[in-house]
Amino acid sequence: MQNSTAPAPSQSQLHWPSLSTFLNLRDPKPKPTLLLYSFLFLSLLSLTLILSLSFTSPSPHSGPDPFLHPIFHTHKPSTPSPPSLAYLISGSHGDSPRILRLLRATYHPLNLYLLHLDPSAPHADRDHLALSVQSDPVFKAAQNVHVVGRPDFAYHKGSSPVSLRLHAAAILLRLSQNWDWFVSLAADAYPLVTQDDLLHILSFLPKDMNFVNHSSYIGWKEAKKLKPIIVDPGLYLSEGTEMFYATQKRELPSAYRVFTGSSFSILSRSFMEFCILGEDNLPRILLMYFANTPSSLSNYFPTVLCNARQFNRTVINQNLLYAIHDSHRNDLRPLNSTDFDDMIHSGAVFAQKFQNDDPVLDLIDQKLLGRSPRSIVPGGWCLGEPGNNTCLTWGDAKILRPGTGSQRLEKAIVELLANGTFRSRQCIYE
Repeated sequence: MQNSTAPAPSQSQLHWPSLSTFLNLRDPKPKPTLLLYSFLFLSLLSLTLILSLSFTSPSPHSGPDPFLHPIFHTHKPSTPSPPSLAYLISGSHGDSPRILRLLRATYHPLNLYLLHLDPSAPHADRDHLALSVQSDPVFKAAQNVHVVGRPDFAYHKGSSPVSLRLHAAAILLRLSQNWDWFVSLAADAYPLVTQDDLLHILSFLPKDMNFVNHSSYIGWKEAKKLKPIIVDPGLYLSEGTEMFYATQKRELPSAYRVFTGSSFSILSRSFMEFCILGEDNLPRILLMYFANTPSSLSNYFPTVLCNARQFNRTVINQNLLYAIHDSHRNDLRPLNSTDFDDMIHSGAVFAQKFQNDDPVLDLIDQKLLGRSPRSIVPGGWCLGEPGNNTCLTWGDAKILRPGTGSQRLEKAIVELLANGTFRSRQCIYE
């Protein structure tokens, strides 16, 4: 097992110029005018019945927090400029401590974060979460962590999880358009690499890539997940109730091909703009179709990607998540210390799901992330003394210090693109 404190791979060790041979992805279409964006944005909101959210964020400051000591570098990094990720971290009743831990484990000042507790959590939990963000000197100085004030319900079986993600992405686009990928994490997920590892590897990849498990083979899901008609109460009720199933069923669509996959994915900003602001009506048509379908989240994004001509060649059929499905419970099996070695060797970026404060999380912090309790994972931007509030002294956030996690991720992606099945697994009708 490699230790995360090993020296970072040099530029010469990364054979990334060869990736262009495998990818050969086209640039996304030119963006439409601002007027058309605004009109279609308002149309999408009315069609999906998504309510406007208010969110609380740290109060504005004219400069860094006085407890932080930024140090600015004038030299340019030798690697490509690192990208930025927009995170939605969501949870339910009692998940406030888990969200804070996950935030600290995935934090980087280049990223943007939106924290969401659903309505089942008491308002006091939401206030405590916002206060914890405001009182942390690093979050306070960077001004990149925001807490949703008016939350949405998100049922696992209905379409409200899709609504939540589209709404969160719209808020993140309103906060900033300087991010490159959208990542939605549940409170029971956890990273297996540092953000320096992840951003370092992503800096060599085209920014329109989408990491989504997908397949056109429906099988048993046709009768259980697609033909039944449901009404998701999360779209119109303020309290959680049972899902309503209609007695009728409907045929599969013929105007487009349905794809299925997993509920987790890493989606490009250009694709999220296409779903929320784009001039093509396909995302809204599919949104209305999946609004009354069980397990909409695992079907919606794969179907939009694979039916959109400008995006169906940007899909990687791998979501970079380590998870074990329990077929008896039709759910993910909780991970523990016995899964640790398999998680490392998988080359995954994230893992799900974990029990609250399971000892394996401490093992991941110690062996993979180098994170001490209640602290942020240190990166190249943290210049303080090790073990003594390392990240209270800032360097250049664009300077990354990747470790062995980047080597594992590099190997996984190179094998994924070089094994001869990259194109043959993209949005294929089976």
